[in-house]
Amino acid sequence: MGIGMSELLVILVIVMLVFGANRLPELGSSLGKAISGFKKAVDEKDRNITPPTERAKLEAAQKSEEAKGEEAQKS
Repeated sequence: MGIGMSELLVILVIVMLVFGANRLPELGSSLGKAISGFKKAVDEKDRNITPPTERAKLEAAQKSEEAKGEEAQKS
């Protein structure tokens, strides 16, 4: 019961008629930035909810993984 290929094509044609082909890259860029901002806000909210001791453990694990990755790249 999802959206099929024909429905997607109809939606794309309507979007192109409404906004024009020249403006579609701008809309895509704006949408991507909005989604990215939303993800950052959700991550920040999760970070604020995580207890400080748990957050310190997570940050330490991330730093050790980054250090291992840098060592692997050097060798």
